[in-house]
Amino acid sequence: MELTLSLGIGLLVGSGVWLIQRPRTYQVVIGLALLSYAVNLFIFSMGRLTNRLAPVIDTSVEVDPSAFVDPVPQALVLTAIVIGFATTALFLVVLLAARGLTGTDHVDGREPER
Repeated sequence: MELTLSLGIGLLVGSGVWLIQRPRTYQVVIGLALLSYAVNLFIFSMGRLTNRLAPVIDTSVEVDPSAFVDPVPQALVLTAIVIGFATTALFLVVLLAARGLTGTDHVDGREPER
């Protein structure tokens, strides 16, 4: 499980960095989104990966705190997903406005010379 998660995070980071280095603004926005997903997965994995554990504490038996997953990273990731969606929407609106004003979608605002 840890290997799969690590490979997924590495793939998202690699793809995000590659897209950020592209000349078009839409590709940069998608690259930033992929990087934010990779960071969210990394934070989520810090809460410990466990299977088949009860999410609710039973008060009739002795409670072992090490048997439960930390809920703080899950709450942080949930908040980060909402904020990431809002900033991606804002980036896309700015991208469309810049495209309308400059007539190009290149990061530096100029078409490459051929």
